[in-house]
Amino acid sequence: MALRSFASPASFVKPYKQIQLNKPFFFVPFSALKCHAHPIKTSFQLEDVIESQQFNRDLLNGIFEVAQDMEEIERNASSPGSNMLKGYLMATLFYEPSTRTRLSFESAMKRLGGEVLTTENAREFSSAAKGETLEDTIRTVEGYSDIIVLRHFEGGAAKRAAATAKIPIINAGDGPGQHPTQALLDVYTIKRELGRLDGIKLGLVGDLANGRTVRSLAYLIAMYQDIKIYFVSPDVVKMKDDIKDYLTRSGVEWEESADLLEVASMCDIVYQTRIQKERFGERIDLYEAARGKYIVDTKVLNVMQKHAVVMHPLPRLDEITVEVDNDPRAAYFRQAKNGLYVRMALLKLLLLGW
Repeated sequence: MALRSFASPASFVKPYKQIQLNKPFFFVPFSALKCHAHPIKTSFQLEDVIESQQFNRDLLNGIFEVAQDMEEIERNASSPGSNMLKGYLMATLFYEPSTRTRLSFESAMKRLGGEVLTTENAREFSSAAKGETLEDTIRTVEGYSDIIVLRHFEGGAAKRAAATAKIPIINAGDGPGQHPTQALLDVYTIKRELGRLDGIKLGLVGDLANGRTVRSLAYLIAMYQDIKIYFVSPDVVKMKDDIKDYLTRSGVEWEESADLLEVASMCDIVYQTRIQKERFGERIDLYEAARGKYIVDTKVLNVMQKHAVVMHPLPRLDEITVEVDNDPRAAYFRQAKNGLYVRMALLKLLLLGW
């Protein structure tokens, strides 16, 4: 395959996995990316996105700078950067239902000129239904694509896939484990909404035991200074001890509370989550006992500070009432849109490097 080049080239080093496949080096001008005056400096090679713990503050800052560049590319479809992934193919392999995550990844790839192979509900409508192992599926699909976005019902599935694949793997959620790209867009949203990441008071509300989004977010936000986290949840879905222990070791102050109004009055971010019925199995009685206990409504808005915002990874059921949508502090749809920019940035970095 011939090299692609543009005027005034500035080369980007491809990550190790791509070099192993002898994929072509791309030459992309900084002007095409609307890069900052001082290029991002990092020695960190981003090969896969598996868990929040793989990141550090410098790497997060670099990703967020690229995400801001992607906002400009998304607004200007005729930008040279909108074709930077031309000739690349992304496979989305989803064993669990998804709307926002799958579509935002597919939109991100297409907005950068790439193409998409997609399968939804792969647990039922793929060879997994015939008993094929995840490892065999990954080995097969990597022969058709340059990068795989994987959502799986088992915790640790993304690590298994990354250990098998010779191309980049992105964890789009693995059971009750982690959802690192959601956490990245969450932190990016906090930065955009508040203008800072240090000195944040964060209230995590809802299903904290099964919510992979709040687990991943806790790992990321712990990298910043002077953080205080409040856990507000029904007893049956309290945050697990491994996250609490990690926060304690990281010097992050945390507290459990049963009073959502009190917590909301003190927090910069109220991060609501739905009670995940699919994680309860046959114990529907426990689900019904937990559902509806903590709802963000106008009463919660009335006690929140003027600068504070409400976030939610979506989808929501009834844990945020629709009246909240019209309040400027309702950030969850802006949060979802930010997912596009962050995922555009990740695709660029994984396939083209820095």
